[in-house]
Amino acid sequence: MARYFEDFHEGDVFWSPGRTITEADVMAFAGLSGDYNPAHTDYQFASRGPFGKPIAHGLLALIVSAGLADRDGGLDGTAVALLGVNWQFKKPVFFGDTLRLKLTVSSTRRTSKGDRGVIVRDIAVHNQHDEIVQEGAFTTMVIARPN
Repeated sequence: MARYFEDFHEGDVFWSPGRTITEADVMAFAGLSGDYNPAHTDYQFASRGPFGKPIAHGLLALIVSAGLADRDGGLDGTAVALLGVNWQFKKPVFFGDTLRLKLTVSSTRRTSKGDRGVIVRDIAVHNQHDEIVQEGAFTTMVIARPN
């Protein structure tokens, strides 16, 4: 069910469902992005690297996080635009890791026109061991409830 600007309050916390990152995801992302870095696509090369095995692209996990952030459908039909992303990559994401997000509304402000507002959601990306592997914030413009 879509949420309007007024439905978001500072301090609100939402948890996303989980999503497992597979080797197929990594290879599809490599093909789409053109990033065939052997740290992601070559088991032999990656076995000699700092993690001992291939890792997912950091940007793949970010993109999956963007999808997980909206899996509840709360912004379907009310999001106007993604205005910004502030992001940090904390730990590697491995094939088989299951990611889920803790989303916390950190700020809300109505725009000067009044028919929409801007929400900032702080994001912590947790793996199946409850380690934070990525974190940041999504800033989104959302329409206000019709009068």
